Amino acid sequence: MGKLDQLNLDKEIESKKEYEKKLEELQLNFLLYQRVLIEKQRNVILVFEGPDAAGKGGVIKRVTEKLDPRFVKVYSVVKPTSEEYKHHYMWRFWNKLPPLGEIAIFDRSWYGRILVERIEKFATKEEWGRAFQEINEFERTLTDSGTMLMKFYVHISKTEQLSRFKKREGDPYKRWKMTDEDWRNREKWSQYIEAADEMFDLTDNSKAPWHLIEGEHKWYARLKTLKIINERFIKEFGKL
Repeated sequence: MGKLDQLNLDKEIESKKEYEKKLEELQLNFLLYQRVLIEKQRNVILVFEGPDAAGKGGVIKRVTEKLDPRFVKVYSVVKPTSEEYKHHYMWRFWNKLPPLGEIAIFDRSWYGRILVERIEKFATKEEWGRAFQEINEFERTLTDSGTMLMKFYVHISKTEQLSRFKKREGDPYKRWKMTDEDWRNREKWSQYIEAADEMFDLTDNSKAPWHLIEGEHKWYARLKTLKIINERFIKEFGKL
């Protein structure tokens, strides 16, 4: 049984009042630590992966909404452009690394090489097999130079994903989020879970750890993510 199968997804926050109180506290803490980052000239990279409709966008919104936007950039990673195809697949990520004092957030990332590109056969077995070492070396270069790197995998059940897909299709304001590709990816659910578990085994380490986020209840996922971020800052810089 893999790590994702062992997750207890049935975790939630008791009330909206409790959620809003904790969210405000965690967001304020992150804002204060953002000033520390700027003063100490450290940079941060947050990576988000997970199934379609897992709630990554909602988590990222709550992580960033109280920060100083001048020092934060969010990248939604999609299919490479024709120019990017001409280079090594990591090239387009090197171009987006944050300067000192800033934060970069990746909504999907270089891990696409060993997830979607692997499953959909956009990369050969040799390419995605080699990518584990390439990614580890890339991340080691970053963390050895002082970059704080945190990786989050927001997970939901296949049943919950279907429920969210149907809600999106029925909502004119969210229908744009749904594509035929989402439905095709769903058909390969077990393959994605297997690839993700191998990813955790081969790319998790103390300097660039994977954090598994139970996403079945959106409030819980948002608070857990912010709590992990703040705990990392306390470890790096001490309590404010």
